[in-house]
Amino acid sequence: MAKGKTSLVAQVTPRCERVAAQLGFELVDVETERDATGLTLRIYVDRPEGMDLDGCERFHRAIQPLVEDCDYDYLEVSSPGIDRPLKKDADFARALGSEVEVRFFRAMDGAKELRGVLADWNGETVTLEIGGQERTLQRKDCALIRPAVDMTGVEEVDLSGDEMPRGNDTEGGTT
Repeated sequence: MAKGKTSLVAQVTPRCERVAAQLGFELVDVETERDATGLTLRIYVDRPEGMDLDGCERFHRAIQPLVEDCDYDYLEVSSPGIDRPLKKDADFARALGSEVEVRFFRAMDGAKELRGVLADWNGETVTLEIGGQERTLQRKDCALIRPAVDMTGVEEVDLSGDEMPRGNDTEGGTT
């Protein structure tokens, strides 16, 4: 991680924590990403009932004046989503007993990822129950740990058409 990235995140995080606490939100993460168009400062916030666009906008309006002195090009405020990575103890506590996906930095025993029920965790290890067996993993070997999301039964939306679906056009006189 570049020095500038670390110092920007370190500079902004305490400000974000204060604003999140004032609004009743949880600060999930602060990160930066550089691409061809510039440096994006990305802030993830959440709340127990879930985050919506209005909540993200409220946080954006509250934090923007407090980070104007920082060196970035774009500010994004977002919800971490249902597959929010497990990073903090509170994240692991919420996921205890639930199915999680673990991705490794490099393949372990021929696998780049595992899926199992989170049975235990601490600062050094994560224990999964997989097929009735417990497997303890070193957290330093895990690139990503997140809740497993089951998409079976979710209806697919056909976006292949050229037109957006329209309501009843008979009252407007044209179809």
